[in-house]
Amino acid sequence: MLRFSPATAAIALLTEGLCGYPAPLYRRIRHPVVWMGTLIDALERRLNRPTASRTTRLLTGAAATGAITLIPTALAAGAARLVGKKPLPCGLLASACMAQRSLHQHVEAVAIALEKDGLEEGRRAVSMIVGRDPATLDESAICRAAIETLAENFSDGIVAPALWCALGGLPGAVFYKAVNTADSMIGHRSDRFEAFGKCAARLDDAINLPASRLAALLLILAALLSGADWKEAIRTIRRDAPHHRSPNAGWPEAAMAGALGVALAGPRVYGGTMTEVRWMGTGRADLTPSDIRAALHLYRSACLLQGAVLSALSVRYPS
Repeated sequence: MLRFSPATAAIALLTEGLCGYPAPLYRRIRHPVVWMGTLIDALERRLNRPTASRTTRLLTGAAATGAITLIPTALAAGAARLVGKKPLPCGLLASACMAQRSLHQHVEAVAIALEKDGLEEGRRAVSMIVGRDPATLDESAICRAAIETLAENFSDGIVAPALWCALGGLPGAVFYKAVNTADSMIGHRSDRFEAFGKCAARLDDAINLPASRLAALLLILAALLSGADWKEAIRTIRRDAPHHRSPNAGWPEAAMAGALGVALAGPRVYGGTMTEVRWMGTGRADLTPSDIRAALHLYRSACLLQGAVLSALSVRYPS
């Protein structure tokens, strides 16, 4: 049963935004996503048999997705009961499902690398956050990749877990993170994962749908408050978001492109193969590290807006 708890989400975001995930804790026990990844990998190796029929792989993939989702969620529900479902301890635990600080650090690292050390270091930095071939990227393509990642992950790394945390407390946040981690590991359109990971991919699309629209709205409001082009953000969403290969990622990417007056996406290389991708936005495509910093400014404003909304809801609906 969902437990509306905006205070838990607000505490989780504040904790992660200020502190991140403590390095000593990671060294000692790793991260919950690592635990989820270990479970997903074990189930995939055991159940995803290449010789099985497509129907069998669809069914075993659905069963694996159920286990991947239910086991962590049940453990989180037990932890929430153990602490009395109170917002402070649940929010501290749920902070591990948020990624405000880490996303900012990874994207800013790309700008710093380009500014201080040049193209090769920029390629190395962006390879940490995107799957495309870094050797094919010039400075503009590196900057576009970093901004696209920032926009997409604002939705599925921050807005979505916070939304599910607000709707369902600690179990809601963990449920979302388990599904999202499963999608990132097995929800690929490859021979190995197309059938086995289909359930995880479709479930991830479904639970990210409201968050992607909310993320776009937050970016529009952040643009309005920070002097960026909020009207163009709306126009770009209407024109370009429906054409994105993802049913969700196009919304925050289009909002970011329109607000900044730039063009994102476009053709790119994956695994040595050129992939034609529709442009998002009608602005300039020759980007520089200053555009990454402008995107980060808009991102911070949107994060603050989200935190303010959750804090206001916490007063209206105390847990």
